[in-house]
Amino acid sequence: MTRSSSLPSSTSTSTPRRLRPAPSVGARRGLLYVTGAAVLWGTTGVAVQLVRESTTLTPTGIGFYRLAIGALVLVALVAHRLGPVLAALRSQPVALVGVGVGLGGYQALYFLAVAAGGVGVATVVSLGIAPVLIFGWESLRARRLPGRTMLGALVTGVAGLVLITVSVGDPGATAPRPLLGLLAAFGSGVGYAASTVLSRHAARRVATMTLTTVSAVVGALTLAPVALAEGIGVPARLAPIGLLVHLGVVTTAVAYALFYAGLRAVTGSAAALVTLAEPLTAVLLAVWLVGESLSVPMVVGGVLLLGAVSVVQLAPGK
Repeated sequence: MTRSSSLPSSTSTSTPRRLRPAPSVGARRGLLYVTGAAVLWGTTGVAVQLVRESTTLTPTGIGFYRLAIGALVLVALVAHRLGPVLAALRSQPVALVGVGVGLGGYQALYFLAVAAGGVGVATVVSLGIAPVLIFGWESLRARRLPGRTMLGALVTGVAGLVLITVSVGDPGATAPRPLLGLLAAFGSGVGYAASTVLSRHAARRVATMTLTTVSAVVGALTLAPVALAEGIGVPARLAPIGLLVHLGVVTTAVAYALFYAGLRAVTGSAAALVTLAEPLTAVLLAVWLVGESLSVPMVVGGVLLLGAVSVVQLAPGK
């Protein structure tokens, strides 16, 4: 980390030299980092549900607190070396701001999709469409189709995601505005895909902590106007405050640092596929903490998701 922290302040002639060591993390280790991020993100659903039950916060308000708390922690960690952060902003302003806006935007759209169209539609559309779009983008840039292994993992992973999501409950049971929910979920998936592509571009040129800090700050600022308009009052009780801290520190500061570090060594499509471990983690937590039962489709979907993630883990070069 200290070695890469000098990257943003390097001159333009040294940039290619700094690009070569980026994959030195190793593809397998990079995939492990992304998997760790997905597992931490999988705790978000339970935490958000508990916060909504104990406060009057809207989904956007929760998202704002999540990013704002994460940003505060990250700024405190990099406060002693703000020079590289400012240098990175000067050298990569579009990419860094784009990642932050995308982070806040697709999160807000996802929460809107959950409220308007239900968890099922929001999860399947937003998480399912992202790897498909990234695969398409990378194929267009490379002027060739992905290999059969990765295409098989993609189909298997999306199928597992659909089975798990549908088996959790009736997707339309809590959908007051299904069309709005579908459009918001689609927008969230597009935003997540675009943000991942931009993140990979930035992660290979900017230190991980710098990228994580800037994206969290910009994301919080993106959500701030809507969150303030809706109200961000939180009761002074330990449970909701602790949950918000968990969302900010664990699912934002730590998880996104792992995600961006992993993106230095793996493709965006592989990262998007591995992050399908997120809904699997969420379901397992619901079974463990809430006592939900495992249905046959849920088990089959979980096996398919694990298979897709395992394929990517075992064949990182593909």
